[in-house]
Amino acid sequence: MNGQEEAFKEEAYELLTELETSLLELENNPHDMEQVGRVFRAMHTIKGSGAMFGFDAIADFTHNVETVFDLVRGGEIHVTKDLVNLTLSARDHIKDLLDGHGKEDESLETEIIASLQALLPAPEPREGTAAGVIPLDSPEEEPDVVSPLQTYMIRFCPALDLFATGTNPIPLLDELREMGECSVTPHTENLPMLEDIDPEACYIFWDIILTTDQGENAIRDVFIFVEDECDLFIDLIDNDEAFDVDEQNCDKLGEILVKRGELSGDSLDKALEEQNLLGEILVKERAVSQASVSSALAEQAAVKKQIARRREAVQNTSIRVAADKLDHLVDLVGELVTVQARLSQKATMESDPDLVSIAEEVEMLASGLRDNAMSMRMLQIGTTFSTFKRLVRDLSNDLGKQMELTTSGEETELDKTVIEKLKDPLVHIIRNSIDHGIEMPDVRKEAGKEETGTIHLAAEHAGGNVLIRIADNGKGLDPVVIRAKAVEKGLMAQDADLSEKEINNLVFAPGFSTASEVTDLSGRGVGMDVVKRSIEELGGSIDMESQKGGGTTITLKLPLTLAIIEGLLVTLGKGYFIFPLISVEECVELPRDEAGKKSGLLNVRGEMVPYIRLREEYGIDETQPELEHVVIMETNEKRVGFVVDSVVGSQQAVIKKMGNAFRNAPDISGATILGNGSVALIVDVNKILDLRF
Repeated sequence: MNGQEEAFKEEAYELLTELETSLLELENNPHDMEQVGRVFRAMHTIKGSGAMFGFDAIADFTHNVETVFDLVRGGEIHVTKDLVNLTLSARDHIKDLLDGHGKEDESLETEIIASLQALLPAPEPREGTAAGVIPLDSPEEEPDVVSPLQTYMIRFCPALDLFATGTNPIPLLDELREMGECSVTPHTENLPMLEDIDPEACYIFWDIILTTDQGENAIRDVFIFVEDECDLFIDLIDNDEAFDVDEQNCDKLGEILVKRGELSGDSLDKALEEQNLLGEILVKERAVSQASVSSALAEQAAVKKQIARRREAVQNTSIRVAADKLDHLVDLVGELVTVQARLSQKATMESDPDLVSIAEEVEMLASGLRDNAMSMRMLQIGTTFSTFKRLVRDLSNDLGKQMELTTSGEETELDKTVIEKLKDPLVHIIRNSIDHGIEMPDVRKEAGKEETGTIHLAAEHAGGNVLIRIADNGKGLDPVVIRAKAVEKGLMAQDADLSEKEINNLVFAPGFSTASEVTDLSGRGVGMDVVKRSIEELGGSIDMESQKGGGTTITLKLPLTLAIIEGLLVTLGKGYFIFPLISVEECVELPRDEAGKKSGLLNVRGEMVPYIRLREEYGIDETQPELEHVVIMETNEKRVGFVVDSVVGSQQAVIKKMGNAFRNAPDISGATILGNGSVALIVDVNKILDLRF
């Protein structure tokens, strides 16, 4: 596959994701023509690009769906649940064709096309085309030519005797509204007193702010039949060709009124001496009418909107870079950071001011390059969140439950590697919430709840980490049922004294399940233990809060990236080790009376904390220092201490993968190279605890 075909596939996958999101939004709001347009444009682009790069099967099939949504755009077909279901099935089939899995599934393709044809209104047969069949050989549409958007200020002042000619100005204003974004402000200051009004006279004139892709001639055509009975003023106030992206370049309210000739410079200066809003001052001083102020504000808002749109277009300008090239760049930056650390250490040892200055400049540049390279790997998690709306929709239909998925924090960014590995655990959790958490509509109604259950996905930054919460308002966990099942499976003793939270956390034990029967979703004892293990492999942790009858909230705490971590550097004998700083609470000295023990309990401000001597864990028999330190860490809501020889300090570690020689060392998750050239091993705290306990 050449580069152009690969680029088409990447773009097609993005369009299919956007298509799915638009269809789900359209299902909730069938009259949203903006979403209809998004669906049509996605299909049109896939069809056109597919034909261009030789994906004829995709182009031919997509043309069927595009034809249907062209009729939806024209109001000939209404959006229904059946249409959404069919289009989602078509979207899945297109994805299979892209993946190379749909070549032999001709029966499904024929079924989808036939179902789409059934939705069409019966057209008059075209020569060579049977009635009701979607023509697949229609000539290719000319590509849409996108004209630049322009914003006009239009003043329409009808003659006083306009009504006498049988003209109604309102349809003219409605026609302008159909040309683009339009704001209409009527001027009523010429209205006489009631006793002086001539009911056949037109005293009102209008200011219209219109943003359109059509030119001035098209606007004048609207008034072509009344041009002799009105004063028409059209002024271009914003043009895409100017391409301002700074709102500072937008005229202020006073400047707009002076430019129109409705306000003198002296009156503006006098009004600006006061501290109230300028519009209120000018109206109060009778310098201009309220309608003039409203019209000027509408003009200002329209120009600001256009500037914001252009600024967003500039910000969204991007190029595609292959993921492996980006990964290679990050690897090179990691090597550079390591070399920079060695240079800094060498400069310090030599006590050469010039060398120290150079080392500091290199450190600053390497730090900026590292941060920039890492930011390039960051993706918004909203793209992942949006894929779960389809999952919730389909499962709710299969189970006969009423559910909706809500999200927040979609703009939160995570390393692309973390996002890729996070999808499967999130699918497990959401499926579990749907199957075990959300009740059937009649059960929820009896419990005094709304029949529609809610699953909420939220993401937020917390220091150097990201918190992802999955909360449902279902039935929650029942500690009594969990305890009974845990005793039955031998996961806890009958008389064990555990808190409610500890009992609930037993759902993360391997093989645990409360399902009474095996279904497609649950009951096989596989799920939450896999989730826990996957999150820990990402260097994160998982926590669960549940209230019987009130729902369950699962919180995932994840590092921003897997390429570089903030760690705590410690020594054991002649070796260096790093603890992930995300879990470190504090460091304390080990009392001398504990020096000879392999493990035990340490009193830390009144709380007994178990500790593990890493010398014993790693078989280090070098001379033991007189004073040892304990690194207190919190993992899975448990505090554990690890005895080390000394604590060096914080260290930003560029993670290196371990070779095959360390494949049997599960308690080591990676390594990094220090400034002095030494290798420091990164300790996998969770694995140590799993092996010990």
